[in-house]
Amino acid sequence: MVRIASFNVENLFARPKAFDTRDWAAGEPVLAAYSELNALIAQDAYTEQDRERMRELLVVLGIYYVNSHGAVRRRQSADPPWAWLRKNRGTFDTEPRDTTRDIEIIATGRGMWIGWVELAVEATDETGIRMTARVVHDVDADVLAVIEAEDRPALLRFDAELLGDHYRHLMLVDGNDERGIDVGLLTKPGFPIGAIHSHVDTEDAVGLVFSRDCAQYEVTTPSGTVIQVLVNHFKSQSGGGGERRRRQAEAVRAIVDELVAVGEHVVVLGDLNEGSPAVGQVPVSLAALFESDGPLVSCFDLDGFDVGPRPGTFDSCGIRNRLDYILLSRGLAARFTSGRVFRTGLWGTRVTRPTAWETYPEMLTGTHQASDHAALVVELDI
Repeated sequence: MVRIASFNVENLFARPKAFDTRDWAAGEPVLAAYSELNALIAQDAYTEQDRERMRELLVVLGIYYVNSHGAVRRRQSADPPWAWLRKNRGTFDTEPRDTTRDIEIIATGRGMWIGWVELAVEATDETGIRMTARVVHDVDADVLAVIEAEDRPALLRFDAELLGDHYRHLMLVDGNDERGIDVGLLTKPGFPIGAIHSHVDTEDAVGLVFSRDCAQYEVTTPSGTVIQVLVNHFKSQSGGGGERRRRQAEAVRAIVDELVAVGEHVVVLGDLNEGSPAVGQVPVSLAALFESDGPLVSCFDLDGFDVGPRPGTFDSCGIRNRLDYILLSRGLAARFTSGRVFRTGLWGTRVTRPTAWETYPEMLTGTHQASDHAALVVELDI
């Protein structure tokens, strides 16, 4: 029997402050400003309007601030509220000594300076880290896909310090998201990871497809069965994103079609960031992965899969919050024996707490939760 799981761990040890969902009204404009500013500073030439907009965005990011004179100045802080402006070479801005005057961005293009904007991080709650480890321990998957992990060293440290070297093989390849939320794979002894294929450069007619990656890992089970595991984290719902998720779903479907055509067993899993309009309906933007005559079967459509008291996997776990999925190629779906949504490490909102599902007794507030996502688990007789 082989147990496969997916879990959005929401970072293991440190997480960007702007990702704190307890204050999403504050964090969302910061992330939007971060994205817009990065696009502006990457331009070969900066217009006066560009520089003015950069200054506005740097205020939103807390790198600049408006002082008591109404002047925009550089914030001097060892612990910035949202982000850092890293400046290695060249000159980006200049600040007059007169505190009644605004700081001025003097760089006229990307070639004038070397630097970047970096989101400030804060340590994950200690209880939350232990609860994340407890979920991983209790799920006890042979093959575990992790979403939103910082990097491979963080996975190694997490496994060594909190799991007692539970996993033998741990892999994570940097994706397209520079905020430290990548996808990786952990497997137990006897489940070696072979070929690894990154799809970070996949493009369509619009441009780059994957927000992070569709990381493809070849895993061999103790019985000799080879599985192609595709770990995904689709475009977030912030600002919509449905069209980007549609493109991502279609790209994953194309990869799956190629693999299935040559007889491969395939698992697609992760945070696909879109729920269904209603129970029994297909997520609109993800339709390419849910076609009734397609190559994949959702875990939620398998007889014997235990959804539990709520239909979703995120926060309150309503059907529109069914964001996480495990999809099996039909050969693997035929070997499915059991599975479930594991919510014990998920605090949820006060609408659903504390009676909607059982949680770990150590979790007393939302900051203690392992993640705001549940884990998904399937068992296959292979």
